[in-house]
Parts: sequence; structure tokens; C-alpha cells
Amino acid sequence: MDAAKRLVTLNRIRKLSRLMDTSIRIPLLGFRIGLDPIIGLVPGAGDLISTAFSAYIIFLATRFGIPQRDLAKMIFNVGLETVVGTMPLVGDLFDAFYKSNIRNLAILEQHLMAVEPELEQSASELYSREVSQV
Repeated sequence: MDAAKRLVTLNRIRKLSRLMDTSIRIPLLGFRIGLDPIIGLVPGAGDLISTAFSAYIIFLATRFGIPQRDLAKMIFNVGLETVVGTMPLVGDLFDAFYKSNIRNLAILEQHLMAVEPELEQSASELYSREVSQV
């Protein structure tokens, strides 16, 4: 995968992670949630849909040659959120606080800072420009 595609993929991961975990600011509290705990309120299918989004983010992260140890951490994060998320109400609260996709984004960004700091820098600049245009 060339540098431009890697940059686009990294920004897609960032957008999806933030959409699922921190896209909505709760007024007065300053706490951020994403679509993940909201989708999780749908009995049965909600947790399955959220897990599918998280699995897609992990799939995209594998394109960066992330080490097996980091990949295992990412899978654990999603697995934990999926298992706990199946419990009514408590699971949705856990989803709101645990934010597995943001945790996984941090793992990927830490890996990229170590092996491709120029890609991480370019992606941050591009993402900042896109956000400021919205």
C-alpha cells in the first residue's frame, strides 16, 4: 500500500473510532460518547453492529503491519467491550466509558510513531485540516 492510501486508511480509522466513541458531547457534563453505546441499546443486534464496526477498524489497522502483541491487545479491547456490553444497561454504561475504539486507535498511533513517524505527522495535519473545514 502506497503512502497516500496508508494516509487515507489511517484517517478512516481515526474518523470511525471517534464516531463510535467520542462524537457526541453531553452538555453540562463535558463527557463525550459515541454511537457505540447508543447502538448498543438495541437489544441483541446493537452489540453485534458495534462489534462489526470495531472489527472493521482492527481489519484496517492490520494493513499497517501492526505487531501480533498489539493486535492481541486490540482484539482484547473489543472482546471485553463486546462481552460486558451484552449485559443490559450496565453494558451500555461500560461501552460509554471504556471506549475500545479510541484505545485501539492509540495502540495503532503508538506503533506508527515508532515505525513511521512521518506518516503519523502527515495524517495528523490532514485530519486537522479536514476537521477545521467542517
